[in-house]
Amino acid sequence: MSSVPRISPGSSAYLGLVLLFCLTWSSAFPIVKFSLAVSPPVLFLGLRFLLAAVLLLAWAWWRGDLAGLGRGCWGWLFVLGLLNQAGYNGMTWLGMGEVSSGLATIIISMNPILIAFAASLVLGEALTLRRFAGLLLGLIGVVIVVRGRMSGEGEDVGGIILVTLGLVSLVSGTVLFKRWTPRVSLPALVGGQSLAAGAALLATGLIIENPSQIVVGPNLWVALAYNVFVVSIGAFLLWFLLLRLGSAVSASALHFLMPPLGLLFGWALLGEPVLAQDLAGVIPIGIGIWLVTRAQPAVRTQETASSTA
Repeated sequence: MSSVPRISPGSSAYLGLVLLFCLTWSSAFPIVKFSLAVSPPVLFLGLRFLLAAVLLLAWAWWRGDLAGLGRGCWGWLFVLGLLNQAGYNGMTWLGMGEVSSGLATIIISMNPILIAFAASLVLGEALTLRRFAGLLLGLIGVVIVVRGRMSGEGEDVGGIILVTLGLVSLVSGTVLFKRWTPRVSLPALVGGQSLAAGAALLATGLIIENPSQIVVGPNLWVALAYNVFVVSIGAFLLWFLLLRLGSAVSASALHFLMPPLGLLFGWALLGEPVLAQDLAGVIPIGIGIWLVTRAQPAVRTQETASSTA
């Protein structure tokens, strides 16, 4: 039920998964603006994750993946959902409304560095000098990409705190997933998390936001369809597959690619300007990811596995 395809890192199949993940995940950034034009953020996220949960859990049920999942397993899936989906997306979307896109991007791009330190302490993944240098190069590349989008005025402290909490939530969820290694299929894994995230976000949205501000129409359905199928289902399935296939540090290093790819999607979908110097950061990002993923040291401590009972 939890079988993972035999795909070795560095193979053409693995590189294809990496490319598809980067494209689907980064495409969500310009879609955020489109989505916020038709709905308050938390309510939209709640609807998005609940719809994704229905589809994924129906798929998992049809495959027979839900049989035998005990309360303990569902409990862990709900905790992961609150961290990986609800906490990360909810607080990040709210925070991005209060701070400049450049600062928000830099904060979120600390993800691989925080995961590297956490994985070294909790998972036993070696933080070598080469990996550390690669992580620093990746962060430098992100700063180069978004430096022109930093606000010259004072940033909102509340917004900074929200984006930072969203980052910590995703890092915690990633490390917990690698530590727990749940023995469930990918549809059940992402579906269970989406159910918890959708319920929590929708309940929160009904309290802090006004449902009458949702603009029902074609734009809403398009935004929901893209976020549900491409991001909540496609990108998250690929993310957890990559986490299963490799180390937490190697997988998270791919997030350094999201800012330049997000700029390109913003240019293609929203007509946002992209300057040549904006993409200069791709060079240190590429070198940094190569350094991080070039060698995958053996894990020093065996990851704990949870039964599905």
